[in-house]
Amino acid sequence: MSTALLQSINQQLAAAGIELQVTKKRVKNVNFRLLPYTLRVSVPMFMSTAQTAQAVAKRVPWAISHHAQVLAQHQHKMASSLSSARPVLLWGVPQSLVLSHDEKIAYYRQQLGDIMASLFDKWQPVVGAQAHETRIKKMHTRWGSCNTHAKRIWLSVYLPAYPIECTEYVVVHELCHLHHANHSPAFWQTVAAAMPDYRYWHDMLAAHDTEGASFI
Repeated sequence: MSTALLQSINQQLAAAGIELQVTKKRVKNVNFRLLPYTLRVSVPMFMSTAQTAQAVAKRVPWAISHHAQVLAQHQHKMASSLSSARPVLLWGVPQSLVLSHDEKIAYYRQQLGDIMASLFDKWQPVVGAQAHETRIKKMHTRWGSCNTHAKRIWLSVYLPAYPIECTEYVVVHELCHLHHANHSPAFWQTVAAAMPDYRYWHDMLAAHDTEGASFI
C-alpha cells in the first residue's frame, strides 16, 4: 500500500514539475521545504515508509498549488541580483558583462592567471629576486603576500579590477620582500629603484576598495 501511494505521490508531483526528496534525519517532526522544482521532506528516523507516504500525501496539494509562487519568487530574486550587480571592470576598463559575485571571482582569477607568469618574468630580473611559487588567492585585507622562507607569492584575485600597472606594482612590492622582509626605508628604496612611479599605483589601490582589500 505504501509503495503504491508513494508512486502516486511521485506521479502527481512530477506532473507539476516537482521532484520529491525524502531524507531520514534525527528530527522529531516531519519537515517540508518547497523549492523550485523540488519538495524536500525530512522525517524522523523511526518513521516507517507507510507513515512517510501518508504524511507526504497530505501536503501534495499544498506543494502543487504553491509551486508557481515559489518559482516566481526565485525568478524575481535572480533578476534583482543581476540588475543590482556592479559593472565588471577589467584592468580598470568597464566591460559589457553582468556577473554574479562568484562568476566575477572566477573571471578575475582566469584573467590574472593568464598574465601572472609574464608579469613575474618581466619584473624578477628588474628586482633581482626570484619567486619559487606564485598563486592567486581570494584575499580581503591585502593585495598581495609573500612567504619569504618558501619564496611563495600570492596575488589578490581582485587585482584585475584595476589598471594592470597596479598588479605590476604588487608584483614588484612582493618581490622586494625577498630582499627585505619588512617595510623598512631600505625596502621602499628597493621598490622605488625597480619602479620609480610605484607611489601612483600604490595610492590608487589604497584609495579604492575592491571587495574589501585596501592595503598590502
